[in-house]
Amino acid sequence: MKINGVEYKTIWFDEEKQVVKIIDQTKLPHKFIIKELSSVKDAINAIKTMEVRGAPLIGATAAFGIVLAILENNNNQFLVNASKDLIRSRPTAINLKWAVDRMAKKLSGLEGNKLLKSSISEAKLICDEDISFCKNIGINGLKIIEEIYNKKKNTVNILTHCNAGWLATIDWGTATSPIYHAHKKGIPIHIWVDETRPRNQGANLTSYELNEEEIPNTIIADNTGGILMQRGQVDMCIVGTDRTLSNGDVCNKIGTYLKALAAYDNKVPFYVALPSSTIDWNLKNSKDIPIEERDPKELSHVDGINKDNKVDKVLIYPEKSKSLNLAFDVTPAKYVTALITEKGVCDASSEGLKKLFH
Repeated sequence: MKINGVEYKTIWFDEEKQVVKIIDQTKLPHKFIIKELSSVKDAINAIKTMEVRGAPLIGATAAFGIVLAILENNNNQFLVNASKDLIRSRPTAINLKWAVDRMAKKLSGLEGNKLLKSSISEAKLICDEDISFCKNIGINGLKIIEEIYNKKKNTVNILTHCNAGWLATIDWGTATSPIYHAHKKGIPIHIWVDETRPRNQGANLTSYELNEEEIPNTIIADNTGGILMQRGQVDMCIVGTDRTLSNGDVCNKIGTYLKALAAYDNKVPFYVALPSSTIDWNLKNSKDIPIEERDPKELSHVDGINKDNKVDKVLIYPEKSKSLNLAFDVTPAKYVTALITEKGVCDASSEGLKKLFH
């Protein structure tokens, strides 16, 4: 996708410098900065501080973190410890552990230069696969948007939450991929973009990338979606996910559950877009999903441009107030109209997923 008219991916390996390059998403939308990661600690820090975020991109960063660990110290014990540290860096998104485990399986028994070459090749393959998966998610989701447009014959209003755009993946995005495909096909669409407190990833990232692609969008407060649905101003909802269980339960950015309830009450279809790497086939109970609790300062402080045209943090809470910052919630499968994957669209259920993924 594009920034300032130039095509980018969110992460790539610089062969000449032997470093990993990322778009520092903590600086968006105010500044566009490409940052270099030269050690596994850099990769872990990028994940923890959300310089990179979004389940697929976190997985890719972890894969390249293994590459950086090998470049740093081609020692088995160092690699084992680095893998554990990467997995611990953020607990909720399943892609992180999936990518580290995949790298370990691929690199098992290799040594020396073969180990390094194979690690780079596998990390790149993970990225290429994600691009392909997200593109196919878009093609499959496009059919849903087309059906709505063919009935309405005017602008399709889509509501999304947080950022499940190309900035959360390698390219295309998950929830945004059908949107981009519809736009490229000339279908008139308008996107309601949830602000997504506390980090404002909808306002700061989703709206930013939609603007770059010249797709009409309007930022709304997280709690505005309900009344828009009551007024008939939302034709469909589409969100991403950080972990989806095999029974169809969806763990996503905090606030997703409440949006799903509003959609259910107003008979607005609620779709979840995801690559298969985000499916947790082992965990059976959504209560066992580790829900990340982040720094309360993400709630009490907001970023903005000050009078000196610099990004600054501003306290918006009373100094003595306490706050709880849970990063994710779980939407039960019964509130999900369907799952949109790279293999097709299916019911949010064990049976639905098994039909697509044998």
